[in-house]
Amino acid sequence: MKRNAAAMTVALESVWDQFSDRLRSFIRARVADEETAEDILQEAFLRIHAKMGTLRDMGKLESWIYQITRNAIIDHYRSHRATRELPDTLGLWEDAYEEDLVTRLASDVREMVEALPEPYREAFVLTSYEGLSQKELAKRLGLSYSGAKSRVQRARERVKDMLMTCCHFEFDRRGTVIDYYDHCCCCATESHPG
Repeated sequence: MKRNAAAMTVALESVWDQFSDRLRSFIRARVADEETAEDILQEAFLRIHAKMGTLRDMGKLESWIYQITRNAIIDHYRSHRATRELPDTLGLWEDAYEEDLVTRLASDVREMVEALPEPYREAFVLTSYEGLSQKELAKRLGLSYSGAKSRVQRARERVKDMLMTCCHFEFDRRGTVIDYYDHCCCCATESHPG
């Protein structure tokens, strides 16, 4: 029993390290102030900790975490219903569907990024997931600024090519993705020429 508790603590710390900053930004975009965002983040991680043993497919960890966080945000607004209205950014079903679409797609994109050759994967992860600017990337990797820009562009292009190869996208009249589905099983395993 002690071993399971220790493993669960390590897993939760790993989840915190990997997702806390992104979840904080996700929450902050949907609530009025930093304090509330921090409270909701803590509540979300309490729920994640309490339910961690129920997650059967670790491949769905990211979408599972975002769903728990969305529910914590919704519960926050429900508990303040008498005093506040839901903000426009949260109250629309379309927004919720779009967010769900994004979290579903994020999992596929993550697999594709993992399939990139190392220099491109590193550039993509550092700029897209960890928030480094291309100038910061250049400095960290010892590249010229134009070399860093080129590496990021090539990485993004490869991920886009993989997405367009294995997924069918539906767009609204403004060109926004409204749905997608895999039309082959080649997503992360597709090899692309360098």
